[in-house]
Amino acid sequence: MGGTVKVSIDPVTRIEGHLKAEVVVEGGKVVDAHLSGGMFRGFENILIGRDPRDASQITQRICGVCPTAHSTASCRALDNAFGVKLTTNGRLTRNLILGANFLQSHILHFYHLAALDYVSGPATAPFVPRYAKPDLRLDKKTNEVAVNQYLEALEIRRICHEMVALFGGKMPHVQGQVVGGTTEIPTKERLAEYAARFKKVMEFVEKTYVPTVYLVGKVYADLLKVGSGHKNCIAYGVFPMNDADTEFLLKPGVYIDGKDVPFDPAKIKEYVKHSWYDDATTGLNFREGKTVPMPDKAGAYSFIKAPRYDGKACEGGPLARVWVTNPELSPMGKKALKDHFGLDAKVVRDLGDLAFSIMGRHVARAEETYVVGKAIEKWLTEIVPGAETFVPAEIPDSAEGLGLTEAPRGALLHYVNIKGKKIANYQVVSATILNANPRDDMGVRGPIEEALIGIPVPDTKNPVNVARLIRSFDP
Repeated sequence: MGGTVKVSIDPVTRIEGHLKAEVVVEGGKVVDAHLSGGMFRGFENILIGRDPRDASQITQRICGVCPTAHSTASCRALDNAFGVKLTTNGRLTRNLILGANFLQSHILHFYHLAALDYVSGPATAPFVPRYAKPDLRLDKKTNEVAVNQYLEALEIRRICHEMVALFGGKMPHVQGQVVGGTTEIPTKERLAEYAARFKKVMEFVEKTYVPTVYLVGKVYADLLKVGSGHKNCIAYGVFPMNDADTEFLLKPGVYIDGKDVPFDPAKIKEYVKHSWYDDATTGLNFREGKTVPMPDKAGAYSFIKAPRYDGKACEGGPLARVWVTNPELSPMGKKALKDHFGLDAKVVRDLGDLAFSIMGRHVARAEETYVVGKAIEKWLTEIVPGAETFVPAEIPDSAEGLGLTEAPRGALLHYVNIKGKKIANYQVVSATILNANPRDDMGVRGPIEEALIGIPVPDTKNPVNVARLIRSFDP
């Protein structure tokens, strides 16, 4: 434990994309951290000069795990720019598409990305290679059950993909969401197929996924006390519950320095002092945003910009959403918290500081999965078979549009500026950009960087908890 050691994880595996983590360890704990996004994508620049309707297809390629969320955000930006109002069935069909993707993504994250940090599998891929001392604590019986759940979860994810494809046309990269709504009219037959698949998924969520997360949390209770970060949360709102687009299942809001404040997109700015972009583009709101790469810039260490809300670094994702909305906990969650921790909790905020931790983020994701599942049950009773889901709209000569939604892993923003019926500017502030960003111009660490401070690393050759913390954000 003596001395100062720099530890590099490059690449961080079991995430979507390219990420490098460097931490400084002193006295068995992380005292400094830098996250580096090493790939320039350029999607914003690719879109300039194109037909605006191309955006909802092209931007889905930003992420292979959450193309549905990018499609939703892009379509909402185009709806806004085109001045089109969705039908009730169009709104509900979009909710069913994105809702199924949320279920799939959260199950994917726990079982196939994060659980391998806690479960000992057979000596074959994907359970190996791993650190020599991986800190695995589950008893043999529980571990065997967890390995079997890994395989079951693959099947459940396949079913979720089918649910998306029933109304989205295909998955990944849905074709059925467009400006003005969706292209697939929900027939009785299609709704019955969706509902039958959903029943299997929801049974897995209630009987397997949520209880297992709490069980792992009991065994790794020490990980409920580390990884707090800034404790600032931001959510843009997702799953509109009315046609006026004023009420959401998971509501928009910001939680900063222990207080709830209203969300105002005008307060979002992106900083690039430590990012490989031209310094002349720093501190801009997305409406004036520019994407000017400068890969040789001194002092920079990431292709990720540093978004800030009213000057503050804010965490996005399941924890942020359920903290802002504060829904009632699932029956399984209430029972597990009482049985495992003696905690009489009724709503998410009853978790207190335990929520802002490695395991707390897993709990938040599981609870959100239950919330979305119960909402899908409601939407299936509200949708009208055969009713229209699409409203045609002409491309405006000049307009701008803002599309706010949530990807499974965090708040997602798309902005489009149209001139001469073509895209003049397109800006994306993606979910992982909110969490995995570098220091801003003021020297403040990004949310994951800050959450890494204090993480225990008793053996610098086996920095298991560093990887656990990063994956808890699902970058």
